Amino acid sequence: MFLHDLRLRSGLVWLKLALGAVLLAACGQPPLSAADERRVFRYNQPEALTSLDPAFTRNQANIWAVSQLYNGLLELDSTLQPAPALARRYSISPDGKTYTFWLRPRVRFQDNEVFADGKGRSVQAADFVYSFKRLLDAKTASPGGWIFRGKVLEDSKGNISDTCFVAANDSTLRIHLKEPFIPFLSILTMPYAFVVPHEAVEKYGKDFREHPVGTGPFQFKLWDTGNVLLLHRNPSYWRRDAQSRALPYLDAIQISFIADRKTEFLTFLQGKLDFLSGIREGSRDLVMNTDGTVRADFKGRFTVQKAPYLNTEYLGFQLDSTNLTGEQAAQGRALRDRRVRQALNYALNKPELTAYVLNHVGLPGTSGFVPAALPSFSLTKVPGYTYQPQRARQLLASAGYGQGRPLRLRLSTVAERKAVAEYLQKNWADVGVQVQIDINQAATQQELVDNGRAAFFSKSWLGDYPDAENYLSLFYSPNFSPGGPDKTHFKSAAYDALYNQARREQDAARRTALYQEMDRLIVTESPVISLYYDEVIRLTQNNVRGLTPNPMNQLLLERVRKL
Repeated sequence: MFLHDLRLRSGLVWLKLALGAVLLAACGQPPLSAADERRVFRYNQPEALTSLDPAFTRNQANIWAVSQLYNGLLELDSTLQPAPALARRYSISPDGKTYTFWLRPRVRFQDNEVFADGKGRSVQAADFVYSFKRLLDAKTASPGGWIFRGKVLEDSKGNISDTCFVAANDSTLRIHLKEPFIPFLSILTMPYAFVVPHEAVEKYGKDFREHPVGTGPFQFKLWDTGNVLLLHRNPSYWRRDAQSRALPYLDAIQISFIADRKTEFLTFLQGKLDFLSGIREGSRDLVMNTDGTVRADFKGRFTVQKAPYLNTEYLGFQLDSTNLTGEQAAQGRALRDRRVRQALNYALNKPELTAYVLNHVGLPGTSGFVPAALPSFSLTKVPGYTYQPQRARQLLASAGYGQGRPLRLRLSTVAERKAVAEYLQKNWADVGVQVQIDINQAATQQELVDNGRAAFFSKSWLGDYPDAENYLSLFYSPNFSPGGPDKTHFKSAAYDALYNQARREQDAARRTALYQEMDRLIVTESPVISLYYDEVIRLTQNNVRGLTPNPMNQLLLERVRKL
């Protein structure tokens, strides 16, 4: 029998009581017994859930939960293209600077005590104006204001204009940009742009994080922090399926918070979870053979799905010496030599890394920084670094390193990437580079990298939206960290000019060509080493239908059912 820790058991006991007492009276049906779980979808969230407020959807835990509760103007379709959601249609002005959205009629916020008689009211264009301005308000302290800053209309002092978001009437919204920005529709699909009612924010204040009120397929019921979150079906949800049946099909979602990955996997094997995403080091070898196939003893017990993931795992070089001190400063001087960076790249056998360390989960990083799931990815048009140890030795020698003067480095990373780092360490040793691995806590690693205090570091970039611009923004010099995503402080006038041209280019083919030119420049200058383009692995119980993986690793449950 698999044993869970006391905290998990108490959470499950509490949940059964909650299910028996209050669960699932939607649509006039009698409550389900605790034993009938076919209409309850159960998943685990190992990372901490910090808020159910769309303004704070900066991590997967928050995004997944919030996406069940809220909607935005647009959403991503199965091909990762923006499609209508609460906006039934939209138009873009010929100059690319004015976006007009016409809202769907009869969409209502979920019933809640903040409204008159507890009945949810209609969503209006003014609600989006409120939600977007709230995102930008310093009092909100949202990390998501960047989706509009620098893009929407500004006044003469560079401040966000009062007229950048306009409710022309109850059902028509206009957004004015200061200049064309082609990925703007994709940005509007992000949870940061979900609509919230001012009544709820005003009543609950900072406690709105645990009193969500949205328009989504599910509505909030209970949150026992660290144990369980329970969402119920929204009986007044606006969307129906192709046969005009009301969505969602499920009556409830149960989210647990088991931090240990092995315990999580064992709980799934017991049938107490319907879904797992992302097999980590702790459980990868339990499930998969080294060739990437499922182990024989698990075949048929559950469904395994693998799909491209918009995540690039990489190593970064800090090219700015400002905040490097001591040994880090000495390393920084060595790493600012492009030949050294290129040598470290040529020394890596990336296909072997993905095959033997990652069980064939992920594609070798032998192109640029843009991952394989995006249209501009091309091994031929953006050729990257292949395994050439002799070329690596030659570059190191030309930079003044060899047997008499070995290159010594420290790689800052986190425990989750230790196995990968140790494999890379052996590759570098083969070409005479001595690399020590420093394992940091995630928060420490983030602080070191963001503030330019790590000369050589491991990171990943999971796309905020499915456009190559989001990845290439990591090398645009106005985006220096800690305020922006340029962690390496790479700076190139030629690159910046291409970036500015691409973000305004409305022709898709020409924009793709510009993206590829930028990616080639990054390959040449090598401010980063692209290790691999990630893939997402999902495990589902065999009775789950309608849950499909996608490169954004979204969790969308409104069309999911259990047989």
